[in-house]
Amino acid sequence: MKAFYERFNTFLANHSYNWVTDLLTIAASSFLVWLIWRFIYARLMKFAERTSLRWDDVVIHSVQAPITTLIWCWPMLIGISVLLEDLFDRSISWLYTIQGLLGISLVVWTLFRLVRYSEQVILENNKRDETTVQALSKVVRIIIFLIGAMTILQTLGLSLSGLLTFGGVGGLIAGLAAKDLLSNFFGGMMIYLDRPFKVNDWIRSPDRSIEGTVEKIGWRMTVIRTFDRRPLYVPNAIFSNIVVENPSRMLNRQIYETIGLRYQDANKVNAIIEEVRDMVTNHPDIDDRQTIIVNFDTFGDSSLNFFIYALTKTVAWVRFHEVKQDVLLKALDIVHKHGADVALPAQALHMQTQLNYPTPEEAQQQGTSEAQQQGTSEQEKPKFSIKMK
Repeated sequence: MKAFYERFNTFLANHSYNWVTDLLTIAASSFLVWLIWRFIYARLMKFAERTSLRWDDVVIHSVQAPITTLIWCWPMLIGISVLLEDLFDRSISWLYTIQGLLGISLVVWTLFRLVRYSEQVILENNKRDETTVQALSKVVRIIIFLIGAMTILQTLGLSLSGLLTFGGVGGLIAGLAAKDLLSNFFGGMMIYLDRPFKVNDWIRSPDRSIEGTVEKIGWRMTVIRTFDRRPLYVPNAIFSNIVVENPSRMLNRQIYETIGLRYQDANKVNAIIEEVRDMVTNHPDIDDRQTIIVNFDTFGDSSLNFFIYALTKTVAWVRFHEVKQDVLLKALDIVHKHGADVALPAQALHMQTQLNYPTPEEAQQQGTSEAQQQGTSEQEKPKFSIKMK
C-alpha cells in the first residue's frame, strides 16, 4: 500500500498538468456537444409538432434520454481510461469492455422506450384492441431483453453454448421450483391468445366470487375492479380452471316478466294479451328479429298470469332498465284501458249470513217436550232402599 501511495504521488508530480488538462478538455467537449444536442432536439421537437404524424414524436422522445446519457457517460469513461493508463503506464482493457456494455445498454434502453411510446400512440387512436397491443408490446420487450442479455454475456466473454446447456438444466430446476409462477405465466399467455376477455370488459364467474371490470391483464395476475370499486387481484392460472362469463359481449338483454290479472277480468285476458303483444313487437327498442312471446301462462292462486318475453336492442345496463320500465308501464296502461286491473294476493272467506232463530211458540213447545222427556227418564230410574237395624 505504501508503494502505491508513493507511485501515485510521483504520478501527480510528473503528470498532473497533462491529465488535468485532458480531463478538462473532455468535460468541456462533452458540455459543448450537450448544448449542440439540446439545440438540435429543440428544433426537431418544433418540426415534429408541425406535422400530423405521431411517429416522429415517438422516435425523438425515444432517443432523447439515451443520447444525453451517451454524451456524458462515454467521455467520462474515456477520461477514466486516460487517467488510469497514465497512472499504471499500461492499457486498461476492462474499460473497453465497460464501454461496450454501455453501448449495448443504451441500445436496449432506446428500444424499450421506442416500444413504450409506440404502445401509447397506438392505444390513443382507439382503433386497436388494448389487450392485444399490450400483449405484443410485452412480447417485444422480452425479445429485446433476451437479445440484450445474451449480447452482454458474450461481451463479457461467456460461451453462449455453455449458457444454453446450463440454461436447459437450470430451466428444469427453476420450472419445478416455480411451478405456480409458470402456471400463472402460461395462464396469461392463454388469455392473450384465446381472448375470453379484454381490458374494460365486464366479466364474472359462477364458480368463484369474481365479478367486475378488467383493468389490467399482467403476466402473473389480472386486476379486476369490482362494482363497489374494490381491486381484485386474480392469478392467471385460476382462469384455466373456472368458467368465465363475459356479459360485455352479449348481443341483447332479456326482458322476462309475469303480470297477473284478476279473476273477474277473465273475459278481457285475450284482448289484453293481443294488444300487449302488438305493443312489444312494435316497440322501437325491442329487437323484433329475436323471439317475442306474450302469452297466457298459469292460473295462479289469486290471479290469471301472462308473461312477456323479449330482447332489447341495447346491452347498456342503465338503458336496458329504461326500456324495461317503458314496456311494463305501457303494459299496465293497456290493462287499465280495458277496465281490468293487476291482481293482488287475496283470500276469500265465505260466512253464513242468515241464522234460523226459533219463534216464542216453538221455543215454548221445545221446552215442554224437554221437561217431559226429563220426567220420563226419572221415572225409569231404579229405586234402592237401605234398612237399618
